[in-house]
Amino acid sequence: MVDWCRLIDEGPFASISTGERITFHNPDALTALSAAAALTSRVRVMANLLVAPWHATTLLAKQLATIDVVCDGRLDVGIGVGGRGQDYESLGASMARRHDRLDEQAAELRRLWSGEAPVPGAPPLGPPTVQPGGPDLYAGALGPKATARAARWARGVTGFSLNLEVGEINRAIELADAAWQEAGRPEPPRFVTACFYALGDDAAGVLEKFTYDYFEVFGADVAKMTAAAAALDSAGALADALARVAAETRADEVILVPASVDPDLATQAASLVAALPS
Repeated sequence: MVDWCRLIDEGPFASISTGERITFHNPDALTALSAAAALTSRVRVMANLLVAPWHATTLLAKQLATIDVVCDGRLDVGIGVGGRGQDYESLGASMARRHDRLDEQAAELRRLWSGEAPVPGAPPLGPPTVQPGGPDLYAGALGPKATARAARWARGVTGFSLNLEVGEINRAIELADAAWQEAGRPEPPRFVTACFYALGDDAAGVLEKFTYDYFEVFGADVAKMTAAAAALDSAGALADALARVAAETRADEVILVPASVDPDLATQAASLVAALPS
């Protein structure tokens, strides 16, 4: 983790991020974000994303405010409802009304970060965030209904495209743009997308295994099909995909999700990104 944070902060990257799952072998998201906040000084620190309905909102607000202080206001926060029943069940959390609860939590985070008391008679929640009003919120929403709801409270949308397919990304951007316009938002949403990648020795095998493991929660057939389709397993394939996204979409940022914890993937990705046309 220390090596990844150093390499990303020194490299040609805009941000460092982590997602949130429970029944998987990833580290705890908020702990990892805290480490990244302390171990970097330049890049944005992004939660991509937190499944907010798992969390007590006031505690989450305090934890994220603390991370914002540690990284001196470099925090961005993606929130969503998740789609894995195993994770909800493991935490004893209810999936009922999770979309409504997410909307309510977004409003409550903003209220608490603006300095209002959590309950009548209590002092404001501390620590105060470095960013006035708190970090920008991004919605993990790609469907029409979820995107329309997100347009009421999110700075932008954070999504996923396995192979950075331009058509898929542009459809999601068009959906978000339309939702923001319908909601009367004067500025278009910032759009972030993510993909899995692997580079180096046996990159194809590493990527296939990681993709299978990640999607196995949805069943072996889905995992096998998705793993077989994952194709960003060489410097050429990844560079071409990033160049197409830059040239043919208005996506603001691409998050590269490594299929291995080997820091060499960060080193190779840094060289690849640095060589792309500006």
